[in-house]
Amino acid sequence: QVQLVESGGGVVQSGGSLRLSCRVSGAFSIYHVGWYRQPPLTEREFVAGITPAGDTKYGDSMKGRTTISRDGAKNMVHLQMTNLQPEDTAVYYCNVPTGTWEGGFLGPWGQGTQVTVSS
Repeated sequence: QVQLVESGGGVVQSGGSLRLSCRVSGAFSIYHVGWYRQPPLTEREFVAGITPAGDTKYGDSMKGRTTISRDGAKNMVHLQMTNLQPEDTAVYYCNVPTGTWEGGFLGPWGQGTQVTVSS
């Protein structure tokens, strides 16, 4: 079973940047990996995804402010976020989608990593 561990969150001022990391166990080289976020009192939403070939897709909420990348040597996927705003405050998760980016998922949802943006 795939396991995912997120890290890199924290408290940042408006306009700041953060780099999140996702460590993936299992057959990393064949997994699509996506980043998702869940702001307070709202549903989880898709942020960005990357295919095994390195093709990327970005959700509308943070498009233009995020860059997703993967490191095959370390089984990790990173999410670089810039120009963060208070509305980006959320718990950020990674997972392996089994179909569409926002469909079923292979791994259990982990603890996520909290990102808090102060104004």
